[in-house]
Amino acid sequence: MNLRRIRRFRFNRPQRIAAGLLALFLLQGLWLIGRQSLTARDYQYARCGRELWERPAQLQGSLTSCGLIRDGILAYRLAGLPLTLNLLTERALDPFRSPENRIAQTDGQLSSWELRHQLTYTLFLLRLPFLAAGCLLGAGLWWVTRRLYGNLGGYTALALYCFSPAILKASLSPNPEILASLGLYGGVYTAIGVAHAMQGPRNPGPPATGLRRWGGKWLPRILLLTFAFTLAAAAHLAALAIAALLGLAIMLWIAEGRRLLLPPVLCATVAGALLLLFAGYSFSPNAFASIHSLSFSLTLDPARRFFSAPANAGMTIAAIAALVLYLCSARSRYFGNSVPLLCATILVALTMTSVPAAPWLWALPFLFTFIAGAFADAYESPKGRLAMGVAAALILLQAVLCVLSLPRLL
Repeated sequence: MNLRRIRRFRFNRPQRIAAGLLALFLLQGLWLIGRQSLTARDYQYARCGRELWERPAQLQGSLTSCGLIRDGILAYRLAGLPLTLNLLTERALDPFRSPENRIAQTDGQLSSWELRHQLTYTLFLLRLPFLAAGCLLGAGLWWVTRRLYGNLGGYTALALYCFSPAILKASLSPNPEILASLGLYGGVYTAIGVAHAMQGPRNPGPPATGLRRWGGKWLPRILLLTFAFTLAAAAHLAALAIAALLGLAIMLWIAEGRRLLLPPVLCATVAGALLLLFAGYSFSPNAFASIHSLSFSLTLDPARRFFSAPANAGMTIAAIAALVLYLCSARSRYFGNSVPLLCATILVALTMTSVPAAPWLWALPFLFTFIAGAFADAYESPKGRLAMGVAAALILLQAVLCVLSLPRLL
């Protein structure tokens, strides 16, 4: 079945338009990377990330010389992986170099070749995984919104995403926020998929027990949910807690009549995510060192700063218009629009009081999903052409403001 689906995939006009928008996002990111310089934070991520891959050791109870990793190990591993792979490639080329230019010297120590030649690649290699994560989150956003709201809804969400200065900035430096956003968004909507699969018809044929009773879609979606939760946990342990709670609430909303099955399913996925997280820390207890310090509080300061920024004016107006449409139009108040509004509202009001985190950034994909859903309903109303014109004007405004703000993101 999976092979047949792959063979049926076509790169038609909707996919080409989405790829074009993501290409604009990528070009903005590459333009900014070409004008950035290495910072002390970059060196920290590079050093710690490489130590995790090349020589992990227990140094005073920590995996690396950087001390206890409190936010999440995934950002460090992704930052160090391209540098380690580059080093391995250069070592493989040692036989073709003169002895004085070889990386590995006869005494087994690294030469100064790496310092002389690798530095020019460090900035790009450090940022490449996070820019790729930003593109992947945009692709996931388009896939979800297109399935929920059609092509125009998908284009609306993706266009706002690709011209968001906050998303661009988070994709241009080693940090856990864009990774946590990807895991959280994927976890919530995969949980919705699991709940819908549980509501589907059972497999025809002889009686079955366990997971097989609810068709072939349930088990793959549970595995995908475990992966999404692992991504959230490895990026930021707080993101796993939020994803699990939101996922449980939404699954309880959907899975009528089968709610007793939800706690075991969710516990299994969370346990699997924690096990994989433990493996990511080389089975060190440091993986759970920050659990006791997770604490949240409510504040509107991040939301106030985001919506009052001139560079976000297009998104701010679009969000206000979408909220008005949601409140005034009964056809907009349904599950597909209510879920992203609920998630965005909760996340944008949360702040971490002990471990550095940016839940307001995690809220943005849900905000773009809500805006797309409200405008998609307006597109199908008697004044659909007017709604399309307004949406196009707001996207154009946001694109211009984003491009003008690019120098300030350096």
